[in-house]
Amino acid sequence: MSGLVNADEAKTAPDPRWEARADVVVIGSGVAGLSAALRARELGLHVLVVTKAAVADGNTRWAQGGVAVVLDGERDEGDTVEKHTADTLTAGAGLCDEGAVRSIVGGGPAAVTELRQNGAVFDHGSSGLSRAREGGHSAFRVIHAGGDATGAEVERALVAQAGERRIPVLEHHIAVDALRTSAGEVAGVTVLDRNGVPGVVRASAVVLASGGYGQLYQATSNPEIATGDGLALALRAGAAVADIEFVQFHPTVLYTPGARGRCPLVTEAVRGEGATLVDGAGAPVMAGVHPLGDLAPRDVVAAAITRRQTLAPGGIDDHVFLDATGIPGFAKRFPTVHAACAVLGIDPAVDAIPVTPAAHFACGGVVATVDGRSTVRGLYAAGEVARTGLHGANRLASNSLLEGLVVGQRAAEAVAADLAAGLLPDPSRGRIPERATAPAAERDVLQRVMSRYAAIGRDADGLAAAGSALDLSTTDSPLWTHSAVEDAALTVAAQALLAAAERRTESRGCHVRTDFPERVEGLRRSQLIRLSPSGQPVLVEAASLEGVA
Repeated sequence: MSGLVNADEAKTAPDPRWEARADVVVIGSGVAGLSAALRARELGLHVLVVTKAAVADGNTRWAQGGVAVVLDGERDEGDTVEKHTADTLTAGAGLCDEGAVRSIVGGGPAAVTELRQNGAVFDHGSSGLSRAREGGHSAFRVIHAGGDATGAEVERALVAQAGERRIPVLEHHIAVDALRTSAGEVAGVTVLDRNGVPGVVRASAVVLASGGYGQLYQATSNPEIATGDGLALALRAGAAVADIEFVQFHPTVLYTPGARGRCPLVTEAVRGEGATLVDGAGAPVMAGVHPLGDLAPRDVVAAAITRRQTLAPGGIDDHVFLDATGIPGFAKRFPTVHAACAVLGIDPAVDAIPVTPAAHFACGGVVATVDGRSTVRGLYAAGEVARTGLHGANRLASNSLLEGLVVGQRAAEAVAADLAAGLLPDPSRGRIPERATAPAAERDVLQRVMSRYAAIGRDADGLAAAGSALDLSTTDSPLWTHSAVEDAALTVAAQALLAAAERRTESRGCHVRTDFPERVEGLRRSQLIRLSPSGQPVLVEAASLEGVA
């Protein structure tokens, strides 16, 4: 659409051109979304998947490391689900929900077994499944596929299953807003196709599985579609979000001068196989930093790299190096990383790999139970968009695919149970939102200020500067195109993150405040955020969430 839009016209949503019905609509086609859709179909529900790209596109296929899981008969001697739970709680820096961790980690073996039965093929060695060890893990328990292409294999298997079971998928459609009843229940969504043609999907339940918001930052391991759309939709529907300030920066993405957007990931499993981080002068980065050295939790490694870069050893201040020259058969073990390096003329067998931290995973999101139920009836969340309490202040490596598998299935089971109990709304009572605008900042400005002031190292002055820059760049925008919906989503996500980061006057997990470097026991609690009547993210008290679905 070109030309100027009349301000009054922009306030009113264009009439939908079509309407569809389903028992449940799933937003997103990654591991969590397809797991939910497949389970919903098994339970006899009429399900529709909506995804804003092609069905196989999304963050899942970029996951390299693997799935963290302790399987019967295929585990390290002495390793247990309890130890996996303990490692997860340690990585979460005091903010995990212990009950949620035990529930989701405990559900991992069955979910992975079912995934393998449904066609996913993981790498094998001479004594069964190959297992890697990644940062924060006390054992070799990360199973992988294609060396470093686990996400691609998981996605392939799930897409194949969805095709075999004839699950309808609406590709290249972006979810804009929830339909809500007079009681505030969610009863469907409005969508736009790639040309901006509006439609409506009415459903008794909406499962958000739309991924994270890595595109808040200039450099990220996330694809271009990771713009926080589901988070924004949930907030506008009245749901609470939490732990939004905890954005995990992967310590090692492939450094490319001037790179913007998605950068190739150098999986943590490379360090698990013995690679070490060194600075521009050849000195080890992690020496004396943490007992686990190069396999310390990601927040520790990313912060250590950032500190070392500020010292500019060897005259290099924007990256360090990963020395993997001692790993035999690197190209076979890590074909994806090897191919990315080859594009830059780097041979990991003889050259140290230039790496730098980049935004990788949102530990917080839509407040949800381990069954995916949010704080709004009819709205469910699973995967990276959700805050189940599994990750706390910092995700343990390779727990994300596990969470998507487990909570995705459980969300579908919760929908079926709630539908059978008569707890969900009549879709015909869902009201189409009348207003079709939302505040949106210029994306380039947003990414620059978030990268400068709200990445790994934060302080009060920087957070205030970021907020002011966003305010100056933000205008009301009609949500008539994919890019407009994405920009509005990134804006509200940025505002929420800045509000939470400003209030958390400590350093914990992924959240590092240079002006408050210590962890404060009195702040060992999640911060909850809702939208105010004026549409601004505001912090709310935990007590206001009593009695949620």
